[in-house]
Amino acid sequence: MTSKGQDEFPCLLTLDVPFPDARLASVAHQALRVDKELSSLVKRDLKTVDAGDSGSPTVLRIEYQATTNRMLRVAVNSFLESLALVLEVQEELDVDAVDALQSQSSLG
Repeated sequence: MTSKGQDEFPCLLTLDVPFPDARLASVAHQALRVDKELSSLVKRDLKTVDAGDSGSPTVLRIEYQATTNRMLRVAVNSFLESLALVLEVQEELDVDAVDALQSQSSLG
């Protein structure tokens, strides 16, 4: 049995984007949540979730619902462009994260 919401928004997609640590996942969540969907034909939910055994929210989960596959595709493409920008800024400007990743790779 489907709910009324599923009948109106039958096209669903969930994306999980892993981050090296909870702080980076939280920063990405805060940066991306301010941009609301422009169309009433699309719903998006953003949250951070635990990645298995880590016990901390290191995954950014994006859940989409849309009225049509086309609307879903357009919304997700736009979101992925914004996500790519956030990741690029984190890589270029977040010195603490870069240092931590470099030290982890040198240990392994």
